[in-house]
Amino acid sequence: MKRAISLADRWRRFKFRRKNRSLAIDIALTVFLGLFGVFSVWPLLFIINNAFKPLNEIFLFPPKLFVMKPTPDNFRDLSLTLSGSWVPFSRYAFNTAFIMTVGTAGTVILGSMAAFPLAKYRFPGQALMSGIIVYVLMFSASVTAIPNYIIMARLHILDTYWAVTLPAIGSTLGVFLMRNFMIQIPDSLIEAAKIDGAGELSIFFTIAMPMAKPAWITLIILSFQSLWGTTGGTFLYTEKLKPVSYALSQIVSGGVARTGVAAAVSLVMLIVPVAVFIISQSNVIETMATSGMKG
Repeated sequence: MKRAISLADRWRRFKFRRKNRSLAIDIALTVFLGLFGVFSVWPLLFIINNAFKPLNEIFLFPPKLFVMKPTPDNFRDLSLTLSGSWVPFSRYAFNTAFIMTVGTAGTVILGSMAAFPLAKYRFPGQALMSGIIVYVLMFSASVTAIPNYIIMARLHILDTYWAVTLPAIGSTLGVFLMRNFMIQIPDSLIEAAKIDGAGELSIFFTIAMPMAKPAWITLIILSFQSLWGTTGGTFLYTEKLKPVSYALSQIVSGGVARTGVAAAVSLVMLIVPVAVFIISQSNVIETMATSGMKG
């Protein structure tokens, strides 16, 4: 009965809103949002088409959006360039996979375990800690680059995988995101679990984490995208420890002669995070709508 009344109320409110908005306004809003959508997709289409353009089309001015004579030569040249490197590409791929796996797993686990007590328990200094977490988010990576380097140097872990993964694991974004989502978990569920004899770890893994699934999936995507694009240039000096993004950036820096290869590299660097986002976009949208991270 309550559900029927609730649906009826929603329908009346919907009809009320429709009466206050004319068909012309609906059409104008649709066109306006459609233009913004086309404007957002334009760079993506340009990168995709550029990757399959021959050199004579890439250097056309004014540039054309769509390729006229598509060719895989840019990807073939990219493959030949990578095969000529004295470090095998498989090594770069392993470095990237290790950094992303360890960094992402550490970010999700540490961020979730730190966010749970901040969201569901009361203790002295809780408000101060939550405020510091939000305050730290305002600092860009360039501001914290030198302190991070000094810390890694004093820990004697420069030129190791940990110099790249530890700053990612220590990011406060995970704590902020998970805390804002875990606040919505009903306290009654936690109290019922305690009455049944469940411990803190059991409550965390069987109640908090399953209910916060959209949040930690979003955190995985954000961490993945961040680590996928890192070159490790500040902390990694040995060539055998460098990730894929470093190898591809070195190819791009080859000058005008590698313009076609650079177009293929841009598509390779873009397609992986975009594919991951498309697969899990529903969880990302749900998290952003409930955690205050809009825009």
